[in-house]
Amino acid sequence: MQIIKPSWLSHSGEHKDFEVYSCHVSADGKRLATAGGDGHVRIWSTDSVYNAEDADYGKPRQLCHMSHHLGTIHSVRFSPNGRYLASGADDKIICVYQLDSNPPSHAASFGTNEPPPVENWKTYKRLIGHENDVQDLGWSYDNSILVSVGLDSKIVVWSGHTFERLKTLAVHQSHVKGITFDPANKFFATASDDRTIKIWRFNSPPPNATQHDMINNFVLEATISAPFKSSPLTTYFRRCSWSPDGNHIAAANAVNGPVSSVAIIERTRWDSEINLIGHEGPTEVCLFSPRLFHTKKPVENGTAKGNSSGGSLVTVIASAGQDKTLSIWNTNTSRPLIILQDIAAKSISDLAWTPDGQTLFVSSLDGSIIAVKFEVGELGWVATAEENDKALQKFGVARKGMGIAEDVDGLNLENHSKSDEIRGAESRMGALMGDVEPTKNGTDASTNGVKASEKNGTTNGTSESSKGKQDKEKDKDKEKEKEKEKESEKEKEKPAEEGEDKAAERIAALKSRVTITKDGKKRVAPLLVSSSGTGQSSLPQSQLVGASATKQAQNEAPQTVLDLSKPYDGLPRGGIASMLLGNKRKAITQEGEEEEEPSSKRPATGPVPIMTNSVEGVEPAPLSAAAHGVVPTPEFLRPAVLNPAISISQTRLAVPKVRSHILRPLEKGVLREEGSLEDAAKIPENIILEAKNAAQPRDPAHITATKRGVLLWQDYVPRAILLVAGNKNFWAAACEDGSIYTWTPAGRRLMNPIVLESQPVIFESREHYLLVITATGLCHVFNIRTMSASHPPVSLAPILDIAITSLNPHGVNPGPGVTSAHLNSTGCIVVTLSNGDGFYYSSSMYSWQRLSESFFAVGSQYWNSNDSSISALQSTAVGPSTASKEKDKGEISVSAGVIPFLERHTTNEFLLKGRAYTLQRLIKQLLSKDGFEDFESTVSIAHLENRIAGALALGSKDEFKLYLFMYAKRIGAEGQKGKVEELLNSLIGGILQEKRDSSKPEDGKGWFSKEETLCGWDRKDLLKGVIMILGKFRDLQRLTVQYARLLGLTLGDGEDADLDIMDTEE
Repeated sequence: MQIIKPSWLSHSGEHKDFEVYSCHVSADGKRLATAGGDGHVRIWSTDSVYNAEDADYGKPRQLCHMSHHLGTIHSVRFSPNGRYLASGADDKIICVYQLDSNPPSHAASFGTNEPPPVENWKTYKRLIGHENDVQDLGWSYDNSILVSVGLDSKIVVWSGHTFERLKTLAVHQSHVKGITFDPANKFFATASDDRTIKIWRFNSPPPNATQHDMINNFVLEATISAPFKSSPLTTYFRRCSWSPDGNHIAAANAVNGPVSSVAIIERTRWDSEINLIGHEGPTEVCLFSPRLFHTKKPVENGTAKGNSSGGSLVTVIASAGQDKTLSIWNTNTSRPLIILQDIAAKSISDLAWTPDGQTLFVSSLDGSIIAVKFEVGELGWVATAEENDKALQKFGVARKGMGIAEDVDGLNLENHSKSDEIRGAESRMGALMGDVEPTKNGTDASTNGVKASEKNGTTNGTSESSKGKQDKEKDKDKEKEKEKEKESEKEKEKPAEEGEDKAAERIAALKSRVTITKDGKKRVAPLLVSSSGTGQSSLPQSQLVGASATKQAQNEAPQTVLDLSKPYDGLPRGGIASMLLGNKRKAITQEGEEEEEPSSKRPATGPVPIMTNSVEGVEPAPLSAAAHGVVPTPEFLRPAVLNPAISISQTRLAVPKVRSHILRPLEKGVLREEGSLEDAAKIPENIILEAKNAAQPRDPAHITATKRGVLLWQDYVPRAILLVAGNKNFWAAACEDGSIYTWTPAGRRLMNPIVLESQPVIFESREHYLLVITATGLCHVFNIRTMSASHPPVSLAPILDIAITSLNPHGVNPGPGVTSAHLNSTGCIVVTLSNGDGFYYSSSMYSWQRLSESFFAVGSQYWNSNDSSISALQSTAVGPSTASKEKDKGEISVSAGVIPFLERHTTNEFLLKGRAYTLQRLIKQLLSKDGFEDFESTVSIAHLENRIAGALALGSKDEFKLYLFMYAKRIGAEGQKGKVEELLNSLIGGILQEKRDSSKPEDGKGWFSKEETLCGWDRKDLLKGVIMILGKFRDLQRLTVQYARLLGLTLGDGEDADLDIMDTEE
């Protein structure tokens, strides 16, 4: 052993040598970095230290010095790859230096005795994140992160690539004075004056990681406090160290009774059964040698034949502290191998091993820096690096959770992604200036602190159990059966330390809790079903029900009836008279009932009970039976807070009430009607969307998506949710304040909340379109894919007979109600009313168009009161469909069934409610009058024309062809040559028009377009079908033959085609 103490190896000043607080050796072993009280970081050549006694050695001693801190520097650390050097000081700043390949641009500083710099180390980053002195630094072994600890009790994690702050951990209760990393790169440990060491589990972040990606990273694994219960708080540092084989942590400033010691903490168990006793004072620093050692000299060809040739593998540890003594230990002996007493005049502050494990550098507060060089075999024989790696393999040092790229394209994409994001991060002004927002990370730190403090001193099983408890508290308002299943699952996950007896005692204690009421009576507090498994948790139990009094009456099954508040007319019940005179009436008092408490003493929380104004007074409204069978009454919390705009709007629609629970299953990509959880669970691949509203209006609403009982995603919105919609492309929720939230299928917020003028009352989705109808009667259609609106907001007032209604300025006039509103696959709005009419909104003409009305129901011969579907009309009116449909089997028909749906609705609303008899009697009277002889025929043709126009506008391919052939047959039978010729000309696209007309072509749509297709059909196919129908009418053959020749149809082909296309007999 050789002790080297050069006189020039110090931080010397004009009058004294400054304290040296830290030292570290680079990964190549050629540089020694030291930090002192003079605010300088100095880099020395280790070769010059080893050759200090050689007078002929002329190479530079000091390679560089940096003075970019404003105070004492407490820690200096090289990165494992040797690229960076980090220093932390009491100016709260961390400086990261990088070696520039260019030579230094300046000589020695003027007015100082500093030698000229040999290497050009430049400040690469200045990291600002601590609020007090930075006490220690540590790099992960893969260079992915840099961790700093300080006197502000915080642990700050920085990216080792971009040096952005990834996370702040504020869990320690006092100064943090030490940090060490697991060589297997799975954990790091921090030592604090709160007399604990905390173990943190982490996954190495990618180079482009941000603080938002690290929410679930850096999790507290364990807290060790036993060896430090009475440790003194007088040490400047608590520098701990992790053994090179990953099995142990050496912790400084531990105690064993009254004696100072170094605690050896075992991995996985995280307990300390070994103490290194021998120091007379508190230890400041302990450091494992980076290499393993053989107790016996291995064979010449290495240890390929096994470790037996070199004896057992041991680790070597050095410890020092306030007793000015340096001790060297190994794991094979109970006594130190070497003790160097009074090696310095003051306390030893830091230790640094060279990478080969044969030289130890010691820094002291007396300003001295000492090198202790061991002879070969003095500590043992150094094992190879492969043996170090082999010892770490059992901890998964070579396994990463990132997976393996599947092909070259994946690697190229990853490299492009990383380079772009790193370039973007490095170019930010905040990164260049070192300014990081402390407030935002401070908030994250408090959150992380709460989570971590819940797990203090726990094992893996306990931490998983606490996580399960939090999950149960969130799901507390779900159905009882689901609660029982989850409760049984969480019981299985409880740690083995808690036996059945302890659990029974805890539940019995919960059941026997006694509370005292206002009148002094004792009552046993009820025990909730879900709280028996969460008795150990001190977190508040959140409740999402209306009120405690109605909790038992609340129905667990999802609601099937939507409660609506009546439109608000601007005046209270009773009109202006009630505003002047008042309408307060005292509630009925029951016999034997105590006098009612004053209203000022009643709690204002919970929903307002529904009362009726009877003869004797105000009394609770009685429950009424459901209109259609046994339907559970929906449990709602309160009426929605209406927007003031409703009071002056010309159109006012009813607003849904705020329900406590909304459950909708997503089946086959479409959000179905509400049902029970049991029915939804029968479909294995079903996704269930649940929205829960809080009892208090100011509390946020909770929305979740689950599949097979597993939570897919969850979110919170600030206001109560009234309606939900969604499909396989997106999710959406409408809130009480008129805002619309959208999510992707994975739960990512798709765009900013859409703010509307009033509360949504109808909420539907179709493919990438979202329909919202508000309480003021405005319809909005949003295309989620293109992030645009199909058309400006359109009012329902025109179709609600507002044109023929005289509005009353002081009241509300009843009008037809909106029974349904849907979207077709192209984003058109289709609305049905309570009077039987059906409408759609033309986005190209910005107007409403009526598709179905009761007038045709009694005047048209083509109104099928039983069924107006395509199959029924084909079998009754035209005959079997053409064979041309076979080639389009894979295509989804646009707006298929919209017109039949509207006509069936008209039949249900109008004919089946007893109003048909009066209208039919009026029609018969009209037919007997002069001028109305052709009324029925004309209305029938008009009905077919209305159908054709609607199918063409909606893009209903199948309906258009069917109605076109029905129309051709009818006008052919009526012999209307003008309409027949116009129809044929429209189908052919103007080929037979005169040349002077074709010289001025105009772009048109529909019938007037020059395209070869019409509503998705080839014009020639449609023309051929119409000609085959009209060819039977002799008086029209002069027209039809010309078009038949144009298509090249012969008479024989025409007969065959006639038979192939359809049978036109009635």
